[in-house]
Amino acid sequence: MHQNNIEPWQHDHTFHQDQKRSGEKRTLLVAVITAMMMIVEIIAGIVFGSMALLADGLHMASHTVALSINVFAYVYARRHAKNRQFTFGTGKVNALGGFTGAVLLGMFAIVMAWESVKRFIHPVSIAFDQAILVATIGLVVNGVSIFILDSKHDHDHSDEENISHDHHGDHNLRSAYFHVLADALTSLLAIFALLAGKYFAFTWMDPLMGIVGAILVSRWSLGLLRTSSGILLDKQAPVLIQKEIKKCIESDGDSRVTDLHLWAIGPHIYSAIISIVAHHPKELEEYKKSIPSHLGLAHVTIEICKCREGGFSIVT
Repeated sequence: MHQNNIEPWQHDHTFHQDQKRSGEKRTLLVAVITAMMMIVEIIAGIVFGSMALLADGLHMASHTVALSINVFAYVYARRHAKNRQFTFGTGKVNALGGFTGAVLLGMFAIVMAWESVKRFIHPVSIAFDQAILVATIGLVVNGVSIFILDSKHDHDHSDEENISHDHHGDHNLRSAYFHVLADALTSLLAIFALLAGKYFAFTWMDPLMGIVGAILVSRWSLGLLRTSSGILLDKQAPVLIQKEIKKCIESDGDSRVTDLHLWAIGPHIYSAIISIVAHHPKELEEYKKSIPSHLGLAHVTIEICKCREGGFSIVT
């Protein structure tokens, strides 16, 4: 058989990863906004001798780095989508970006908790008016960024695809979203604590709110670590999709799914290896067509076994 005779049965493994996702544009925009705010605060802190402004500017710098990693993940996945060295395309770069962001979130939470404990032990004087102004500006900027990154505005997939569960969605975008949300939470808690300190002399509220914020950020970090690492380690996809696949294939009353491996290879994109046994097996294409497209299966390998009285034989 000549090489050109098998071309109709061959396919690439880009799975649309070479196309720009909406999350890439939004993450880039938020990264630029965060970087601009960082530069303004650092310069203002140096010029006006304000440690509050300088500290918040450096804090924004850490999130600028994290968001830059998320942007890089999008660009890298898109530009290397057709690289044959990636067996199932570059979809998992998205999960890797989310995992990296989750690690940085965890580190940020640890620093928050450590600094808060230090403030409990060694209280420092606070310039309330200046600090409240900085926190308010930060909250407004982060509020705008949250609106831009809000996953509800992501139209990369239809409502039917929601069956695949958000845990296997755009983890890179989710990481960026959590970083901005952590920033907003820090600003909100800081405003609350600073107002309590200014008007009621509750200076201990400042470090307490820092600890509360660290706990919440830690929970976001652990959740994102759990879901993104599951994809990186080829954890089985949601049970709901597995049941739907079995239901569709076994609907003829004869075929039975004896083995099913289903894992995510990108945001809402799955690969599957399915073993089927039947007394009267269907054609391979019939089985593939019976699986609904909205389940997100982009790469399916099926093994068909025919039942015999003395056992079974492999058909395909």
